[in-house]
Amino acid sequence: MSVYSFNGFIPVVKESSFIHPKASVTGNVIIGENVYIGPGAAIRGDWGQIIIEDGCNVQENCTIHMFPGTTVLLKEEAHIGHGAIIHGGTIGKNCLIGMNSVIMDNVVVGDDCIIGALSFVPANMNLPRRSLAVGNPAKIVKEVSDEMIGWKSKGTALYQALPQECSDSLNECDPLREIEENRPQQESMYNTWESIKKQ
Repeated sequence: MSVYSFNGFIPVVKESSFIHPKASVTGNVIIGENVYIGPGAAIRGDWGQIIIEDGCNVQENCTIHMFPGTTVLLKEEAHIGHGAIIHGGTIGKNCLIGMNSVIMDNVVVGDDCIIGALSFVPANMNLPRRSLAVGNPAKIVKEVSDEMIGWKSKGTALYQALPQECSDSLNECDPLREIEENRPQQESMYNTWESIKKQ
C-alpha cells in the first residue's frame, strides 16, 4: 500500500481494512475497521485530519482533502462512490455519496442521506437526516425511504466483505495470453451478495 507520513503524522490503518496498492494515504489519516479503499483513491491528510470510521468504503479514483486546519469525517458505513470528491465536511452514518459527486467545504450530510451521482453539494450546506439530494447545485428532492436505505445498506455490506476477500486473494500477476479451459467462476462474491440480499 502507498502510505506516507507527513510533518510527523503517520496514518493509522486498522488491520482488518484494505488499502489498494494503487491508492495513496498521506499524513493525518485515521482509518477504522473493515474499510475498503479502492485503486486510484487519494486520501490527503496534509492540511488537516481525515477520519474514516468502521465499515466505510472509498471507491476507485475518489479524492478526500480539506481546507487548511479542518477535519473531514466519514461516519460508520459511509459509502463513497467511484470518482467522488470529498473536500471537507462530515458525511453521516450510512450515507451514500453517488459516483462523481463533489462535496465542498463545511458541508454536513446527515445520517442515512443519499447524494445522487454527478451532484455538486456547495460549501456550508447542511442536509438533514434521510435527505435525497441531486443536481448542480444539489437540492433536496425527497426523504430517503426505508426501501432505499435497505438497498444502500446491502451494497455497503458487500464492500465490507471486500477487504478480507482482497487480503486473501488479490495478487499482482502477469496476464494470461489465452482463456484457461477451467477458468474459475466468480462464485465467492456472488454467494456473498446472495447471502446479503436474504438478510
